[in-house]
Amino acid sequence: MAEENFTAVTEFILLGLTDNADLKIMLFVLFLVIYAITLAGNLGMIFLIQITLKLHTPMYFFLSCLSFIDACYSSVIAPKMLINFLVVRETISFSACIVQHLLFGVFITTEGFLLSLLAYDHYVAIANPLLYSVVMSKRKCVGLVTGSFVGGMLNSLIHTISLGRLSFCGSNVVSHFFCDVPPLLKLSCSDTSKNELLLLTFSGVIAMATFLIVVISYIFIFITILRISSAAGRQKAFSTCASHLTSVTIFYGTLSFSYIQPSSQYSVEQEKVVSVFYTLVIPMLNPLIYSLRNKEVKDAVKRAIGTKHFPC
Repeated sequence: MAEENFTAVTEFILLGLTDNADLKIMLFVLFLVIYAITLAGNLGMIFLIQITLKLHTPMYFFLSCLSFIDACYSSVIAPKMLINFLVVRETISFSACIVQHLLFGVFITTEGFLLSLLAYDHYVAIANPLLYSVVMSKRKCVGLVTGSFVGGMLNSLIHTISLGRLSFCGSNVVSHFFCDVPPLLKLSCSDTSKNELLLLTFSGVIAMATFLIVVISYIFIFITILRISSAAGRQKAFSTCASHLTSVTIFYGTLSFSYIQPSSQYSVEQEKVVSVFYTLVIPMLNPLIYSLRNKEVKDAVKRAIGTKHFPC
């Protein structure tokens, strides 16, 4: 009988990061700057790789794809988030919420696949340099990236279809700044146990599998590096690996905290802070972590801007 008092939810109210009006303006400016840097850095990296023949290698092909993904999944979240800082009632329609969830799932999953591809690429380049061009052929690289996108799409579709079958007939207040799975499951008046199982199974398996590829690749990379006789060569290789592994650790650590945990341990406030990192901060940092510390990229930038005084 209680169900007769409920009406189907047609829109959600996003609580965002804060309800303090002054703090909202400060956060708007901060995240606007972060989003602008993200777009400039990632799109600029794609453009730089495209116009520089020296960067037409498998590693930079993967990096350009990573930059594209970072720009895309940041754009799925940031614009709506920025608008909500300026409006009184932070709403999103049910259909827009589902689309945001679908696109974010596609890009964030593909990001994980690309990170593992980069680790594998580094392994081949360091451990088997003479066979690098054969193992990482253009056709194989395109196939690997295409497979990553397809895998991201399939994973996201599974969760989105499962989410779309739930009933939302009670509260429509989402304690988050975007349509993420855990807070939406909290609002459903249906049984969400299957959704939680799917989330743990598919997202967990994908995250663990891609992370395992990264770990195994770097174990062999470190073994190879230790055999390098040149101290300068080892130092350079270790520096590059440390940067990559730092980013991988942040990425997988934040996602694991958000998705690979029982709903009973879910904390809204902690989740918001963690989500800021993997939706906005990491896409901004990736061009720096993966590319801008690379000498070849610096040289390409020097040629692009026509100056010899590019800082190291």
